[in-house]
Parts: sequence; C-alpha cells; structure tokens
Amino acid sequence: MSAPSVWLTTLGCSKNQVDSEKLSSVLTESGYRLAAAPEEADVVMVNTCAFIEDARRESVETILEAAATKRVEARTVVIGCLAQRFGPELAEALPEVDAVLGLDRYADLVPTLDGLTGWQPVRVRRRPAMDILSRVRRPDPALPYAYVKVAEGCDKACTFCAIPLIRGPQVSRRPTNIRREVEDLCAAGVREVVLVAQDLAAYGRDIGAPGGITDLVRFLSDVEGLDRMRLLYLYPSEIRPALIDEMVSNPKVASYFDLSLQHVSARLLRAMRRPGDADRHAALVDRIREADPDAALRSSFIVGFPGETDDDVEALAGFLSTAELDWAGFFPFSPEEGTVAATLEGGIGTDEVAERLRYLQGIQEEVTARRNAARVGLVERVLVDQVEDGVRVGRTHRHAPEIDGIVTVDGGEPGTWVQARIVGAYGTDLAGEVVG
Repeated sequence: MSAPSVWLTTLGCSKNQVDSEKLSSVLTESGYRLAAAPEEADVVMVNTCAFIEDARRESVETILEAAATKRVEARTVVIGCLAQRFGPELAEALPEVDAVLGLDRYADLVPTLDGLTGWQPVRVRRRPAMDILSRVRRPDPALPYAYVKVAEGCDKACTFCAIPLIRGPQVSRRPTNIRREVEDLCAAGVREVVLVAQDLAAYGRDIGAPGGITDLVRFLSDVEGLDRMRLLYLYPSEIRPALIDEMVSNPKVASYFDLSLQHVSARLLRAMRRPGDADRHAALVDRIREADPDAALRSSFIVGFPGETDDDVEALAGFLSTAELDWAGFFPFSPEEGTVAATLEGGIGTDEVAERLRYLQGIQEEVTARRNAARVGLVERVLVDQVEDGVRVGRTHRHAPEIDGIVTVDGGEPGTWVQARIVGAYGTDLAGEVVG
C-alpha cells in the first residue's frame, strides 16, 4: 500500500494557518503525502474556526462541501477550534465526518489517520505526543512572509470572547524555540516574519520573561536573512512606551500598530471588560504618531454589543473621522455560548446591526482612501509577494498580509525588495513604479 495522501483546508485566522502548517509537517514526517487537490486525497481535513457565529457557519458549510466532493472511499476529518468547542455535537450532527479531533487531541491525529486508512508505515519514526505550539514547521515556498505564533491562549476576561474557552490560558513559547523557527524560515527564503498570538503584547508573562515582547523582538532582530518583523493583535493597555519606542526605532520592525480597541464607549467597554474610552484611545494613537508620524495603525471594532445606542455609534463614527486609522475592521456582535456577554440584555436587531456596520464601514473607507491618496508621489520600500496574472503584488510597512490593501509594482521578483514611487491610489490599493 502506498502512503495515503491528505488535503487540509484551513479556515479562520493566521494562528490557525500556523497550526495547519505544523500539522502538515507532522504528517509528512509520519509518512503521509500532501495531496495536490482535495479530489485526489485519501483523507480530507478541515481546520475549523469557532470565533463567532459566521465563522462557525462557514466551518460547517466547508465540512459538508468537503464531504460531498471527496472521493467516495476517502475519509473526512475535522480539527481546530470548532472541533475543540463542539466536538461531540459535531460528531453527532455530521454523520459524513469520520473523526473529530479538538486542539487537545492533536497528539492522536496520526494514530487516528492510521486507523482510518489502514496505513502501516515501514521505517518511519513515530513522534510521541507533540507540542504543536513549539514545533518548527516548513514554510510555504511560494511566499516571502510567514506567521510565527509565539504564544497560545489568553488570560484576558473579555465578556464577548470565547477564545479562553477554546484555547485556554496563555502559554508562551521559549525565546530560543521561537528564534530557531525564525532562523529556519529565513534560511528557506522568508523575508518578513509576522508575530502572532491571541494576546501578543502580553507575551512572556507566564514564563517569567521580564522584558516580554519587547525583549523578544530585540532577540530576533539579528536573525540572518530577516528583513522585517510585524506584530499583530496588540491589546491597548499592554502597549507600553518601551514597546512603542522599539517598534518605531528598530529598523527590522514594521512601524505598524494593530490595536485591539473594540469600541470607544466607556460604558460598553466596561461591559466588555475592556480598557479605555474615546479619549484614552485617541491619546494612544497620538503617542504612536508622535513617536513616528509615518506609523500605520489598524484596529477592529464590535458593532451591536448589547446596550449599544445610536449615541454610542455616533461616538465611534466621530472617533474614526478624527483618529484617521489607516485600516479598521468591523464585526457584528456574536453571543458566544459560555460568555458573560451572551447573557446580557439590550440586544440589537440584526437589521439594525447591519445598518450600523454599513454606516461605520463607509466612514472608514473614506478615511482609508484619503490616507492612501496621501501616499501618491512618495517612494516606498515594497516587498514583492507574488505575481498574479502577470501583475507583481507587494506590500509596504503599512500593509499586513491578507488583511490590508496591496501595492502593484512594475518590477521585482517575489521575495525581493524594490523602491517604488506611488503613482496611483485606488481605494485600499496603491500602484507604484520601480525607481533606481
């Protein structure tokens, strides 16, 4: 019997993507092959997301689609956050699925697939129970950037968030383990490393690392081949002056601040068990821009949290207009089972939430377009990511992979840096001409 092949579809955030890459490495080390297409696979796996209702719905739809399109004799396996949170319910509700493994059962993945496929590898070393978080994995050779997860879980008590219920309390990796992964990635051609965690700015607290994320950034800065680091998901009260100074002064760090603000209403933020208000959020934005006027800022906001009034929406709209964040995402409140917010009164109707989302998104789109237009005429350093339909696509320090806009350029190969004069701005995207 030849080695079975596996196709893995990943949903959700970049942290899930890292898990999938590491699991793929485990499977290949255990003798499995990675299929070129789901229709060719002996096992079709879906790494699911369960963050909000829309994500759960997409996960179930993807599972059903995978089960319907696979080969008749192929097996369907569900892993990830939805499997962790609702494993027994999934197994009962979806007879199309052959196995459901949550995050705490990843050590059973290979034995489970062996049982499903009848695979009995010869001379392949079996790995013991594995620490997925600390495993080093193979990078995607097609892309010059990679996500590196430096911690798992979260210790915050936000009333709307189910992440602690799914991923547990924060567990930080050792700095030397992280550095080894970054070294391997850069040796394989990665030029930008994106550090991610559920609560990135609190990195190291659980392992007694006194310098936390700031010291980690310094420790990684001299890795050979590393040209740029980016930090995603920064809890606002964890952003200390030392971190701001490091991010704007370290030439290896993108001056890009992903601020998890969530709202500006002090009353709603208290109900969310989140820090801040409009004035404190504005002060944080001002401190960052005082340190670096060219810093890029992104945030995310919940719309329709229980008790949100029209005045709260207008306050958020005013903040967006005056703070002029480069990027912002807006998400409808989702009552997550087991969270405090799911029990709160004052829910907002879905039609009203949709209208508020459109209103706030419209304001931010104008702000983003205006800030992009201000880049026209400037010369920017661009990392070329890939060529799509003959067009070279890249990013400056203002563009995080997959969530922000892009820069199209007329020169440079994937994985290389070019200096480009920005000649056009089109909503979220820019166009540049290579100079020099």
